[in-house]
Amino acid sequence: MKGHMMEFGLTPQLPYSVQEAVNRLRINISFAGSDVRKIMVISSEPNEGKSFIAINLWNQMAEAGEKTIFLDADMRNSNIFRKYQLSRTDGEEMMGTSHFLAGNAKLDDVLMHTKYGHGDFIPNVENVVNPSMLLETELFSTLLDTLAEEYRYVFIDAPPLGLVSDAERIGNLCDGAILCVRSGVTPKAIVRESVRQLNRAGCPLLGIVLNRVDESKGGYGKYGRYGKYGSYYGGYYYGDGNKDD
Repeated sequence: MKGHMMEFGLTPQLPYSVQEAVNRLRINISFAGSDVRKIMVISSEPNEGKSFIAINLWNQMAEAGEKTIFLDADMRNSNIFRKYQLSRTDGEEMMGTSHFLAGNAKLDDVLMHTKYGHGDFIPNVENVVNPSMLLETELFSTLLDTLAEEYRYVFIDAPPLGLVSDAERIGNLCDGAILCVRSGVTPKAIVRESVRQLNRAGCPLLGIVLNRVDESKGGYGKYGRYGKYGSYYGGYYYGDGNKDD
């Protein structure tokens, strides 16, 4: 597919333990089957690390040789564009998801190639007040299908389930979801409700990522406290000051 080259102004080095945890998640996803291509990465509430997980999972898939694309569909409150200091290498103004769905840009205008040869990216450059109308269009559904035909994996960063109905709409169009849960913070009742929402949307739960785990406290075992709802892939650490959703 045509597009433009994009670079990350900020690409922090991950601790070895975090790299290994994301790598285990990548391997587990590869066992989900060839029909699982469109994967929504979601959380129940803000600041549970879903965008961090999605970007690093996309990165590892691409570096492993899988043709992969990241789609930022959190058009209400995304901070990825600014947080990672994304820019086009030709210096031209960058456009993204909301521009495309609003009809102000073509797919080739928003599709970004990166230094990861197998990893492409569609950022969201401008947040909008009510993206629900954009997500309900046939254009969004067609976009996901088009990307799934071109790429082995399409990772969709979606808004938290507990805030708006956007994630359910996105989930209805996906082959599965990864639910990010912040250890010791997100109540189990809210996690259960998120699972019910995914079921209602017809989006299979591929697994649960228990994020920011304090392993010294133990208690999560092989299946963890949320095991009946999915798989526990381990703890992911990236600092208390990181507000990446």
